[in-house]
Amino acid sequence: MTRILMVCHGNICRSTMAEYVMRHLLREAGLAGQITVDSAATSREEIGNGVHPGTQRALAAHGIPCGSHRARQMTRADYARYDLIIGMDQANLRNMGRIVGGDPQGKLHLLLDWSDRPRAIADPWYTGDFETTYADVAEGCATLLAWLTRACRSRHA
Repeated sequence: MTRILMVCHGNICRSTMAEYVMRHLLREAGLAGQITVDSAATSREEIGNGVHPGTQRALAAHGIPCGSHRARQMTRADYARYDLIIGMDQANLRNMGRIVGGDPQGKLHLLLDWSDRPRAIADPWYTGDFETTYADVAEGCATLLAWLTRACRSRHA
């Protein structure tokens, strides 16, 4: 089983959007039993809060169910628990490395690292543009899924 942790600053906008988009793609691909996805924050600011209403609306507009998620902060133990820990921007990546004490196994990445145009995903908390964030998250999740599918095939070949 492959375990993925999506991470952003507060765990109410981008990382939860990525968690639910990825879960949706995994269900559609028939891989939900082989790959699990969760999300967390690098900060403590939103701990216990639910998914941002803008994220909920963006997911609903694309037919993606949103669960009863509550924000939590990433911990050092998450490094051992997850195979991939995926941030949304460089600040997330720096903070993720600080929280887990480095990245000796190469588990820390940005969501768009697998795309043709690696880049940060803008935080809709500041931009107010949840639709552009959704488009970037959907691209990142689709390219990550393609990479995971190729990796699974090569392991079983």
